[in-house]
Amino acid sequence: MLVHVDLSTSSDNSYRTVYRVSQDHPCLPGHFPGHPLVPGVLVLERVAQALRDWRNQRLARLREAKFLAPLHPEEVAELELMDRSGQVRFELRRNGKVLARGVIEGEA
Repeated sequence: MLVHVDLSTSSDNSYRTVYRVSQDHPCLPGHFPGHPLVPGVLVLERVAQALRDWRNQRLARLREAKFLAPLHPEEVAELELMDRSGQVRFELRRNGKVLARGVIEGEA
């Protein structure tokens, strides 16, 4: 398995999943050779999957995204989606440190 999901929990107002990206993922050799980082697009793919798992919606719009620190292969990351007054916000954390955050919209 290339992306290992270790735990997922949900409520009406939030969804949380813990995962890690395998060092064998095919996107890593080119991003960057010798110093692999998990590409932002792979993080956003996990955000989209989390929205499908939580609300059975597809990601319709990425309103905002900010990448604050890198995620490396095999690091455990916690992704949380939160409903805040009708907006779905996401945060990706490693050991409590925010790596990425943003706002998305979903639709059925």
